[in-house]
Amino acid sequence: MRHRNQILDSLERVYRDAFDQATSATDPAAQARLDFEFQRDQVHLEVLLDIRDILASPAEASGAGERVGGLLDTAEKLKNLTRLR
Repeated sequence: MRHRNQILDSLERVYRDAFDQATSATDPAAQARLDFEFQRDQVHLEVLLDIRDILASPAEASGAGERVGGLLDTAEKLKNLTRLR
């Protein structure tokens, strides 16, 4: 499984290349669009990575060292992750 930082670095590299092309073409609209898309995609990807971490190692996902007892506890943690605060 790829590490979180490796995945986020790949995302940044893709957007940085596209942003550099927009900069060299002096296209401020494309720069603004790419900046927004990068931030949006980074947030989406971080949420997906959080979900992956919860499903991959539920006992470590709690952070407080408490053991996750099963599927219902994992579902509860996923619900808490997606709850709007």
